[in-house]
Amino acid sequence: MGNEHTDYSGEIDVPVEAIQVIDPAVVSKLPEGIIVKAIAAHGASFWTRTARLDAEVDGEQKRYFLKTSFGGRGKSMMSGEFTAMSLIYAAKPDLAPKPIAWGTYTTIPDIHFFLCHFHDITDEMPDLHIFPAMLAELHRAGTSPTGQFGFSNTTYHGNIPIEHGWSDTWEEYFTRTTRELLRLEQEAQGHDQQLIQLTGPFLEKVVPRLLRPLETKGRRIKPCLIHGDLWYGNASMDGDSELPIIFDAASFYAHNEYDLGVWRATWNKIGKPYIKNYHKSFPVSPPEEDHDDRNALYATRVNVLDSILYKGNTGYREKLIVEMRKLVEKFPGGYEEYENTTISSK
Repeated sequence: MGNEHTDYSGEIDVPVEAIQVIDPAVVSKLPEGIIVKAIAAHGASFWTRTARLDAEVDGEQKRYFLKTSFGGRGKSMMSGEFTAMSLIYAAKPDLAPKPIAWGTYTTIPDIHFFLCHFHDITDEMPDLHIFPAMLAELHRAGTSPTGQFGFSNTTYHGNIPIEHGWSDTWEEYFTRTTRELLRLEQEAQGHDQQLIQLTGPFLEKVVPRLLRPLETKGRRIKPCLIHGDLWYGNASMDGDSELPIIFDAASFYAHNEYDLGVWRATWNKIGKPYIKNYHKSFPVSPPEEDHDDRNALYATRVNVLDSILYKGNTGYREKLIVEMRKLVEKFPGGYEEYENTTISSK
């Protein structure tokens, strides 16, 4: 249960022993009196090792899913995923596995784990009609504890940390964190003058033009709990319940439409038909005429993250530059031009 992305060529730094032993720290998080019968590798992941635990308690068979990671970053990854998945489960329990705990191995102190209930996940795509409606229900139910945009924990896109913090407006959150991600992209892929030249107008013109109208002129958007990395590898169908299921969350409180940005990607099998059906349950935010361009903006931020993650693959950077340039050329006047046009049309 859980594979992370595609075309990664790196090495997992988690020793295989992490899923060959049943560590006492893991057992301590399970129900009292449980007997773990077996542990076996299960699923595929580029950043972690994953396994299934077969157990028995009071004669009843139980199964659990174990994910392990290594070192300080691995500890933060497991903590962030546990927090994110716990919030998703609390808001929409029929859409996610029930998290149990995260912690650190007793026998191998550099190994950290995330433990949840096991689900028999099929190879099918999440249902085109049921899944968008369930995601919309999650977005409505998951509300920010502070009323702000952001998140209390660091979460991870693959193994890339995203330091969220909190912002009063969506525009401020998006600008602040995307600026940092673009800096990290330069570190990962190397200096690129085209990208540097696009960054200023992208953040100073495009972002205000597309995001400020969501929260001005009497409009408001609610910070919604999102999954944060909802590509087809992190969503499937539960073979037992026959309902969609999501996992490997990189959650934060955002504009609900942000979760649909990755659905724009041509490589993502969860594509535009899902966006159309989603909006049958959660209407497009006004101004509605900006919807497609906002979706392109959110997809571009996903391109930034993927360019950081797959730093040996120049295709992600090339795609990022193309998409940033399209938006910069379409909105050279920024929010000021939009505001002046709106005033003059009255």
